[in-house]
Amino acid sequence: MSDVIQVSPDWLALRETEDARARSLDLARALPDILPAGPLTVHDLGSGTGSMMRWLAPLLPGPQTWVLHDWNAALTAQAFEGPRPRDLHGAPVAIRTRVDELDRLDAEALTGASLVTASALLDVLTADEAHAIVDACVAAGAPALLSLSVTGDVDLRPWDARDRRVAEAFNAHQRRSVQGRGLLGRYGAPIVNGLFRLAGWSVRTALTTWRLSDAEPQLLDEWFDGWLGAAEEQSPELAARIAGYRELRTSQARRGELSAVVYHRDVLAWPR
Repeated sequence: MSDVIQVSPDWLALRETEDARARSLDLARALPDILPAGPLTVHDLGSGTGSMMRWLAPLLPGPQTWVLHDWNAALTAQAFEGPRPRDLHGAPVAIRTRVDELDRLDAEALTGASLVTASALLDVLTADEAHAIVDACVAAGAPALLSLSVTGDVDLRPWDARDRRVAEAFNAHQRRSVQGRGLLGRYGAPIVNGLFRLAGWSVRTALTTWRLSDAEPQLLDEWFDGWLGAAEEQSPELAARIAGYRELRTSQARRGELSAVVYHRDVLAWPR
């Protein structure tokens, strides 16, 4: 994955506040009834700079140790910058990091895990990587909270008939094959949901949303540029079919008239 998925720390920082607002609090608040008593060890997959930890740690009791898994050591190093996250009772959490690839994840990597988490990850996995994560969680007996997987659905306001064409091309881009890796895209969350159910686990899901507007114009601009850019990369002929679309949407954004709702699916799974 390290050769395929490059994530900018600036993009992670820009989206962190909206990610925190969007994730399902209902699923997070169900965790204390599912997790074992005593100290918690949380393994966060594809952790980036640790935004999932900063959001979830204050909602869980302690003591807590977070193990941040990512294929980019430069991102996990940033988790140690700034104030240390604190648990529900105000105690600082301990942080460890691991540099590894998710296609090689196994139960041994999750030894001692009380909980496995991820955010904005399932849609960039392959089927083999999704199976590896579920198999490792099941073998370790560790519940999983997997947040913010795209569904492929987007609502822009004002409505434009060309939105649908862009969304279709973007969703195809999410399912592309990159260096032999066939990405799951919008099917990531449903596939993982099904795999946990096949393993006999209980599963809850929640529909979650990014709500982008002129309240955070830079995030709206960056998201729109990425969304449309991916669609045009997937279908180079698209630009001619939607002539003037980028210019229209950009001018609407500059006037504070553009907004977007981007839909995600959160998944909580635990052994019965």
